[in-house]
Amino acid sequence: MTNSNHPYTRSFTIPEDAIDENGHVNNVAYVQWMQDVAVEHYEAIGGIEAQGKDATWVIREHRIEYFLPAFAGEEIEIRTWVENVRRVRSLRRYEFVRKSDGKVLVRGETDWVFVDVKTGRPLPIPEEVSRVFSTEQEKINQKHQSSSLP
Repeated sequence: MTNSNHPYTRSFTIPEDAIDENGHVNNVAYVQWMQDVAVEHYEAIGGIEAQGKDATWVIREHRIEYFLPAFAGEEIEIRTWVENVRRVRSLRRYEFVRKSDGKVLVRGETDWVFVDVKTGRPLPIPEEVSRVFSTEQEKINQKHQSSSLP
């Protein structure tokens, strides 16, 4: 499993179109960015190939906690990791960090459900899919161990 010590990260500059009437990032933008980075991460570790064409993930629930506002032109980093994989569900967590001062702006999590594409019914998560998360963590651990050697 990926974890908060070794998250998948993506940085970007906040665009003007993410700003609401209050002058800061609209809460809906964070939800979109959470989904986007989750899909990007899953694709990067081979999840799409592992799941096949007859299954997919759907969102059961988002939870978001806002700490500080973010503004157009600021560079932020999204950090995401899979906290756990259960029988038909997986919990993914996120942090949004302002790069200029390292402050956490937002924390969130998404409960994903693995489903049959045709029926929409939950499916047990196949071993091949679970394996992409644990294989990724093994690679991260090996990279971390080899980079810390003198």
